[in-house]
Amino acid sequence: MKVVAVLYPDDNPDRHPDVAASTARGLDLAERLEADGHEMASTSDTGDGLDEHLADAEVVVTTPFWPLYLGRERIENAKNLKLVITAGIGSDHIDTSAATEHGITVAEVTDSNVVSVAEHNVLQILALVRNFVPAHQQVLDGRWDVADAAQEAHDLEGKTVGLVGLGAIGARTALRLKPFDVTTLYYANHRRSPADEATLGVRYARLDDLVAESDVICAALPLNPGSGALFDAERLEAMKPGSWLVNTARGAIADADAVRKACESGHLAGYAGDTWYPQPAPADHPWRDMPRHAMTIHYSGMTVEAQRRIVAGVHEIVGAHLAGEPIPEDYVVAAPSPEGES
Repeated sequence: MKVVAVLYPDDNPDRHPDVAASTARGLDLAERLEADGHEMASTSDTGDGLDEHLADAEVVVTTPFWPLYLGRERIENAKNLKLVITAGIGSDHIDTSAATEHGITVAEVTDSNVVSVAEHNVLQILALVRNFVPAHQQVLDGRWDVADAAQEAHDLEGKTVGLVGLGAIGARTALRLKPFDVTTLYYANHRRSPADEATLGVRYARLDDLVAESDVICAALPLNPGSGALFDAERLEAMKPGSWLVNTARGAIADADAVRKACESGHLAGYAGDTWYPQPAPADHPWRDMPRHAMTIHYSGMTVEAQRRIVAGVHEIVGAHLAGEPIPEDYVVAAPSPEGES
């Protein structure tokens, strides 16, 4: 069996000993696989050169922060492929319909980085509301203009925060916001029970109402056909003037050009997140140099602790596959229909 892992290129593994999701470490799979007579190929190539590796691969491992965009054509050419694993959460870079049609299971490491991303959400909310980035930039520039930094710095307490999506990450974000004494609204396809709402300190709102009432909006939902460009020019215009938007979900949930224009006009007081489209973000991506942003590269779910959970989950999934056992259901994103079912 051949396993291909498409991972972040690390030119200095000695400096980054805790970065397991890199070509240098290869999620620590190689030794285990080779001991059992299997082949492991670790690459950072997501272009045409990858196809040679995929031609005889049975398992492919990819990540959300250095994604292999695995579309129908590439899937159809990978004749031996049986399993695709996302080392993390979020498999929107994989055509799951094409995969299952060709007998391929798609899995990811559920809950591996929800704590990490939830913490990052709160970090970036505070960075925007407190005007942290411009104040920090003054230090780097040798300035000391308190008025300039304080003009757009606010308390989070008393604000209304809207969470779009209340899955595992959204729920943990809500819990972490409770001590800030904010009003937390949420919109989701499935409303939580009254007991859950009380525990999380949230109140349900229709999406349009949440957008109109929130001082801060945090996107915490998966990318699917219904959420692409969810925050387009029209929805951004419906947000409160001077409100903030955080998106650690997926870059394509927001219209890149519309976000830039809203930040340039000041209608958005700021935009933050760590997800871009495409990834890695090109040097000329419109968010890189727009005003009022607190963007980072896509690393919120790749803390050292999250990577340990990811490695453990990938090993569990690969181990089940090697043993011919079912992959734990909570890891399965999409699976072929059993033979005989339509």
